[in-house]
Amino acid sequence: MHYVNSLKRWKVKINGSSTLHGIIGNPVHHSLSPAMHNAAFVAMGKNSLYVPMQVEHVAEAIDGLAALGFVGVSVTVPHKETVMQYLDEIDPVAEKIGAVNTILFRSHPENSQRVSRGFNTDWLGSNMALAEVMKLPGGRVLVLGAGGAAKAVGFGLVEAGAEVIITNRSEERGRELAHWLGCGFCLPGDLGSITGTAIVNTTSVGMVPDISALPCDPALLRNFSVAMDIVYAPLETAFLREATSAGCTTVDGLTMLLYQGAAQWKIWTGEQPPRDVMRAALLKELQGR
Repeated sequence: MHYVNSLKRWKVKINGSSTLHGIIGNPVHHSLSPAMHNAAFVAMGKNSLYVPMQVEHVAEAIDGLAALGFVGVSVTVPHKETVMQYLDEIDPVAEKIGAVNTILFRSHPENSQRVSRGFNTDWLGSNMALAEVMKLPGGRVLVLGAGGAAKAVGFGLVEAGAEVIITNRSEERGRELAHWLGCGFCLPGDLGSITGTAIVNTTSVGMVPDISALPCDPALLRNFSVAMDIVYAPLETAFLREATSAGCTTVDGLTMLLYQGAAQWKIWTGEQPPRDVMRAALLKELQGR
């Protein structure tokens, strides 16, 4: 019933000509992506629908989505890496990152088969969000964390010409990511002397329900002019609040979510999306929870 009411709120119309999109993951009930993408479809006059789908068995899901005629889907945790082995094609950048968060389905030009191609827009989302407040080429960025999000963020920054430093509680995992990126690594205990343009939290520290937790010593924030958090619930995390107090320009997690979603929308439709409409929908959905 909640989702039916949401469709009414987004003014989504469903009929036999509607094209299908969605998000697969486990869980997906918390996802803000349906609000963002459905609002964009309505604003652009598209007869399209975007739905959340909780998926446990990825192989069967991909076959089913193709058979049902889906145009595109987003992929969220824990399937971003696993899904790659079940796709027909992988974009070279997604192949290099080792994770897919976007799938495009299309008809094969020579037969009736559906072809699936995987992309990664997470790195585009982080780059575009940071580019609003800093010049990426020549910038120096400390990335907190060494998981999948850190990999995408770090990759994007290196591709843009920024100097990246990784720090992580697990030294082995942190050094492994730093080696893959070809960048530096710093132990958490040695961060006091690190200075730079920006600091980015790619961990889940500070998200609901533990909203008072911090991913680093607040004193460290004084060494940077920009702070970005990929966490978007709450919108102003404790990390961003401390960063503001330290004089940093802040970038919230909703901005990265918006830009990666806008890149997905262009892959699926071939058009530029209405980013202002998408951000307004994200904010409205987040505030309503």
